[in-house]
Amino acid sequence: MAGKHDTMTTGEATLTRPSEKTFMGHPKGLFYLAFTEAWERFSYYGMTALVVLYMVNQLLLPGHVEQIAGFSGFRAAVESLVGPLSTQALASQIFGLYSGFVYFTPLLGGMIADRWIGQRNGVVIGALSMSAGHIAMALDQTFLVALLLLVIGSGFLKGNISAQVGALYPPEDEARRTRGFIIFSTAINVGAVAGPLLCGLLAQVYGWHYGFGVAAIFMLLGLATYLYGYRYLPARVERRKFEGTRLTAAERRIVYALIAVMIITIFQSTAFYQVFNVNPIWIQQHVALDLGGFRIPVPWYQSINSVFSIVGVPLVFWIWRHQALRRGEPGDLSKIGMGAWIAAASNLILVATIFASGDAPVHPIWPFLYSAGLGISFLYYWPTLLALVSRAAPAKVNATMMGLAFMSLFISNTLIGWIGGFYEKMSPAEFWAMHAAIAAGGGLLVLLFGRRLSRAINPAQRVDPS
Repeated sequence: MAGKHDTMTTGEATLTRPSEKTFMGHPKGLFYLAFTEAWERFSYYGMTALVVLYMVNQLLLPGHVEQIAGFSGFRAAVESLVGPLSTQALASQIFGLYSGFVYFTPLLGGMIADRWIGQRNGVVIGALSMSAGHIAMALDQTFLVALLLLVIGSGFLKGNISAQVGALYPPEDEARRTRGFIIFSTAINVGAVAGPLLCGLLAQVYGWHYGFGVAAIFMLLGLATYLYGYRYLPARVERRKFEGTRLTAAERRIVYALIAVMIITIFQSTAFYQVFNVNPIWIQQHVALDLGGFRIPVPWYQSINSVFSIVGVPLVFWIWRHQALRRGEPGDLSKIGMGAWIAAASNLILVATIFASGDAPVHPIWPFLYSAGLGISFLYYWPTLLALVSRAAPAKVNATMMGLAFMSLFISNTLIGWIGGFYEKMSPAEFWAMHAAIAAGGGLLVLLFGRRLSRAINPAQRVDPS
């Protein structure tokens, strides 16, 4: 899709972009980006809700696993690092590597777009790669190729499409840009809710490949939406330039403190993201899914945390406003710590339920509450981390620090694959108690170091404002 508009300077791109055309007070391009991301998140979360169950119940079993191109070498490489793996443990490792690199490659995709091809072409390449990846999931032979294409596609699409949202607005229009990102984020959550619901139902009724197939169709819809709105989108995102690149001693202290906060959030992210990996297997094995004549599709549970990440927003805002009126709204570090404690409590719901149920199947309400709690915990810690980094990171390294924040998700998602390998070696109660302890570790670190980190991040609070 390269053309003369993709090679023009930033100033030229800004002048020739038809940003005057608005809809509901926002640039038209915002809605094309929002719908593109809604379809993309539908396909991503729909596929993610199926892939672990698909591997455990079919793909990695005899008669199928032998057909996967290159799989014997891949398995040998993984087991050379972690030892022999059962089918479930291997599926967990594969999912961890896949979901981890989904958050690693956007750093590379953003660099390529910034330096050479522009964000607009980067998104098109990413959407084409992800569409091909979803289609490749239809065959056993191309499973590893499918995952590779999805990882590469996410790298080109994820960061570049978000950068384009901000570039639709003039630098001084902070209020409208913030509302634009809220609209964009709502589209993400809508896709994350709908994808597991539809893909999970089709997979249960008609077979796995129907679920993967509809994910491919929606990814292609996302690409079509993006191309239809192509003329309303900036070809290349403007980057602010600053005098010099060296950080002062005070700025370095802020950077180090922010990195420490990112490391702390790895604990709650590890406890959170296991909802996509081992939790579907546990639900399949231990939850009473038959209600009347209907069997609840296991992937439906993958939508619950996203639902509560939407409906929980007014509740969380009300709580913070109420706290502000009474004794003061918690600071950023306190909110991140609270997210860790909520994640720990959510995992303890499963522990208590397992003990109370004994050998009987677990009522479906309990994994529902577990997922709902995780959705609220995510609201507390992850948007707060992004806002903290965006606000406090020195301007010279602000974008780099935002990329590092997402690298924490690469680490946590890679960890859940390794930790998931212990599921069959532990009782379910022990496994989920371990995740409660991991999340609580993040909360304890905030209690121990939160004040010190807050002072390092906000040094101005220690001096007289006058």
